[in-house]
Amino acid sequence: MQGGDTLISSIIVGMGWAAGVVMLILFIMLVQDLLQPHSAVRRNYPVIGRLRYFLEKQGEFFRQYFFAHDREEQPFNRATRNYVYRSSKNIKPVIGFGSTNDLREPGTVIFVSTPFAEAEENTRATQPKVIGEIREKPFQPKNIFNLSGMSFGALSEPAVKALSKGAAEAGIWTNTGEGGLSSHHLVGGGDVIFQIGTAKYGVRDAEGHLCDEKLKEIAEKVVAFEIKLGQGAKPGKGGILPGAKVTQEIADIRGIPAGEDSISPNRHEDISNTEELLDMINRIHRLTGRPVGIKIVVGDHKFVESLCEAILERGEGSEPDFITVDGAEGGTGAAPQVLADHMGMPLNEALPTVVDTLIKHGLRQRIDVIASGKLVTAAAVARALCLGADFCVSARGFLFSLGCIQSLQCHSDHCPTGITTQDKRLQKGLNVELKAQRIANYAKWVNQEVDMLAHSCGLKNANAFSREHARIVDTADKSTAMDVLHPYPEGGLK
Repeated sequence: MQGGDTLISSIIVGMGWAAGVVMLILFIMLVQDLLQPHSAVRRNYPVIGRLRYFLEKQGEFFRQYFFAHDREEQPFNRATRNYVYRSSKNIKPVIGFGSTNDLREPGTVIFVSTPFAEAEENTRATQPKVIGEIREKPFQPKNIFNLSGMSFGALSEPAVKALSKGAAEAGIWTNTGEGGLSSHHLVGGGDVIFQIGTAKYGVRDAEGHLCDEKLKEIAEKVVAFEIKLGQGAKPGKGGILPGAKVTQEIADIRGIPAGEDSISPNRHEDISNTEELLDMINRIHRLTGRPVGIKIVVGDHKFVESLCEAILERGEGSEPDFITVDGAEGGTGAAPQVLADHMGMPLNEALPTVVDTLIKHGLRQRIDVIASGKLVTAAAVARALCLGADFCVSARGFLFSLGCIQSLQCHSDHCPTGITTQDKRLQKGLNVELKAQRIANYAKWVNQEVDMLAHSCGLKNANAFSREHARIVDTADKSTAMDVLHPYPEGGLK
């Protein structure tokens, strides 16, 4: 019994010590709350007032699992995320009983069905257009739906590798983002578009200027170049990668010192007008022979008007081979909220603005249009094609297929799924081979379902989509044809 008594006594003493430590911590918190001048809640309700901030922070995570309706959340609701998760696991995205999508909601797209759907034996997979057909080294994409720009640095090494391998298997292109070309982008052996950001990472000299020799070297490994003028989530603001995330490998790729903040200028220092933009496009064409495009966020029609006028004045061959239109709803690893919330046109307004301006100036057949901005589902892609896009790209859709749970921690380096962090411990949770297969599954499903929507409209494939094939809900009892909302310029079609 003596041994038992000793054990009980030890437990009681231990509990006493623990209680004492807890009381001491609570007392310190009490004093801190009473003396601090910043929070009235903590000062008036010391210790317990701290729960307010804890619960407020946890609320954003609990809402998406327990309280929000499947179609309520932003930026992506649960129904949309589950669509991607199922597709990426190769689980056919089929539902029973009925859709939870509210067809009375203004802005909802409804595709125009036909009683005589195209017979399956008459259909064929969509054959995308050639990009840069007049260039020395044109690019023939294999699919309409592809992978948007995401930088190594913003994404982890295993994430970039999985994207590269999965994209190659699915036959879609990847885009390096503005962080330069890494070996991880090339492990899959697929098509890669190199994005030239405002800092010229990967193709800059010691002073930060565009380097001809590096351009030519990169051109041997990629299929096209994209000059990034703006990004939907933060037009007029350059990217920031904190110094803690700038490893030696990332620094070598970008051509900057390790351990220092990687800050992109808010614009290209050598491009201040349309003439200088066309000069840059011509320089890259001449040096590489590759197609060259631009990525823009549309504020109004004026820039596209001035660009078209400058192209017509210079003549054929001076134009960009494609224009990527990024809607204001586009995402990023980190952006000032005021820019993300209020700057630039949404894609569904920006896209017809660009397409119609090109048609009006007779340049539509010479310049391809790529749509970007929350294009995660086949319906969103098909809507963009109806509005006039030739191709669509997505970043966050592929992040979901990588395993993203929308924890909204991209900017913090604490991504719990290992996707947007340079923390090696968190990266270990990302299985490259498994996630690569999920990337491929998701891409294949979306491309197939876009064609399925086209067949239900009576079309052979998605190449034939135009504005007459979609309607947009105005009110609970009325929708309007897309070609009425956005009429084509006289004599022009997609």
